[in-house]
Amino acid sequence: MTTTVRTARLVTDVLQPRNTLLAGLTGLGIAAAGDWTGAPWGLFAALCAGVVPASYIDWERRRGTWGDRHVVDRGQRLPIFLVILGSVGLGALVMLLGRAPADLLVAMVAMWAMTVCLMTVNSVWKISVDAAVASGVVTMLAVVHSPWWLAAYAVVAAVCWSRIALTYHTVAQTVAGAALGGMTSSAWLW
Repeated sequence: MTTTVRTARLVTDVLQPRNTLLAGLTGLGIAAAGDWTGAPWGLFAALCAGVVPASYIDWERRRGTWGDRHVVDRGQRLPIFLVILGSVGLGALVMLLGRAPADLLVAMVAMWAMTVCLMTVNSVWKISVDAAVASGVVTMLAVVHSPWWLAAYAVVAAVCWSRIALTYHTVAQTVAGAALGGMTSSAWLW
């Protein structure tokens, strides 16, 4: 394994959607609430949007359905999208009833919309979910917290590079994913 592949694998594993959502949504919850009381809501949002889907993928991997967490065959992705839609939708309902910070609730709606768009595109063309999630989180933090978060698009570029270096996606697929994540997040939050 070359140094480039090892580095790309490390980047894609560290910045996978589950981890990006855990860090990003916790920060978003804090920013949306204006203090640390938003952290539990952010962690709950990350549980619904990132941890539950990742756990489902791990469960299917153990059953032998998929070879790894990347599910590179776009034909196998529909069940994952349905789990994400259900988990994010149910999480948003709990957040609404529990009076979570409004911006965090809107972010959940944005992620639900992003997932619908990803699922639609995926039905005809493979698109990078990792790039979409990274871009969506950075955009949400920039809108809710501070425009300075746009500098974190360097992290999005690293995610895109890693997906291309590992030959999971093409340049077009990562750029499309990043654009879709940024657009759906900003459309709902603004």
